[in-house]
Amino acid sequence: MAKPKHSPPNGWDRFSITAEIHRQGMTFGELAKRAGITLKTFSQVWTRTNRRAEKAIASFLEVKPDDLWPDRYPIRSARILSSKHADRSASQKAGSHADRKAA
Repeated sequence: MAKPKHSPPNGWDRFSITAEIHRQGMTFGELAKRAGITLKTFSQVWTRTNRRAEKAIASFLEVKPDDLWPDRYPIRSARILSSKHADRSASQKAGSHADRKAA
């Protein structure tokens, strides 16, 4: 494993990552095996976020995963607020009792 001499001028893309891995004498099959991931799951790194595969590739190339996939990092989590903790008056259905009486 040798660190790439320089990053590609237009940033890392699928083809430059693949080329650098092959330049260093490694295959995706061997990287997947070392990471303990099936090749099929490992190869989905191009279309889906797979943190284990991303980390294995970045580790092999001795770069940060953020450099390889800048659109996937930093990790953001969706914040879904639960209505379980809200009071009943905050619900849209709270006033429905008055509507039922009118009908």
